[in-house]
Amino acid sequence: YEQSGLENLLETENFSHLSTAYYQGEDLARFKKTVQNARKFVSDFSSHYHNLLFYGTVGTGKSFLSCCIAKELLDAGYCVLYFSACSLFDRISEYTFGSKDRENLAQLYQDLYACDLLIIDDLGTEMTTQFTVSALYQILNTRLLEGRPTIVSTNLPLGDIAPRYSAQIYSRLLGAYRLYKFYGDDIRFKLHT
Repeated sequence: YEQSGLENLLETENFSHLSTAYYQGEDLARFKKTVQNARKFVSDFSSHYHNLLFYGTVGTGKSFLSCCIAKELLDAGYCVLYFSACSLFDRISEYTFGSKDRENLAQLYQDLYACDLLIIDDLGTEMTTQFTVSALYQILNTRLLEGRPTIVSTNLPLGDIAPRYSAQIYSRLLGAYRLYKFYGDDIRFKLHT
């Protein structure tokens, strides 16, 4: 749990705390179907290789559902790493340009490539540069080639991914990931009103 980057979050962000009370109508039906698919992703994890792309507006449950999946897999003994896109690319940048951090960079990439599940949350919130685009491509492509599952969540519309990152990243995300769109109002806002 400590290594995952999710130690404190998973106490409250897990399937036992998941609620559908914030969804209505078609949004509720879609969310229930996505949760069902997330549970299947967990139950099939050891026998079926899949990647997931959660996309949609802010506060609709993408990060929460990623944490639910992470907790189940951690409890089952899998190695799961979670990073917000900002923290991931900040760490890679720090290790790349820091004079004494080459070993840390090599270890970070080894961990990113070798973990059973990598979760990159909030893609699109980081400062997008050629450096971050290159690092993202390297991570996604290596994990695809090695058949290691990845979950990416983003608030970006799908059409904004290629112009912001690259056609290669867009192709990998749309071609090698199962896409789940999240609908509805910002749940965080509803929790605090």
